[in-house]
Amino acid sequence: MNELFSDEYFMRKALDEAHAAFERDEIPVGAIVVSNNKIIAKGHNLTETLTDVTAHAEMQSITAAANYLGGKYLIDCTLYVTLEPCVMCAGALYWSQISKIVVGARDEKRGFLQAGVKLHPKTEITWGIMENECSELIKVFFRQKR
Repeated sequence: MNELFSDEYFMRKALDEAHAAFERDEIPVGAIVVSNNKIIAKGHNLTETLTDVTAHAEMQSITAAANYLGGKYLIDCTLYVTLEPCVMCAGALYWSQISKIVVGARDEKRGFLQAGVKLHPKTEITWGIMENECSELIKVFFRQKR
């Protein structure tokens, strides 16, 4: 039963979202929000589709989760995201007061850590869950673009 609700299980669901983005020719980043072992929101990059630079996977998921919960705070929720959030998404996650973030792959160029941005002090973060699968999808996408 514990395997069903493991970080790997939920990261696979986030990776499903990243694959959906890939199929739409969007940068393949996926995210889901989990509360009480239930997926309450999911999203993937839609910046090209929506012609909106803010339509990142995390932003889509934060909005959907807040709508589901009926409030702006994501306390007792976990975000699973295939790529380290950017500065914009980290800021939104800070303000949402999300309890935990699980990241697949680091983003050495545009991730929030590189920029020196901090998350909410109560937010726990776990790194490297299914890191190889998450980073490989990004690499394949950009190889096809070049």
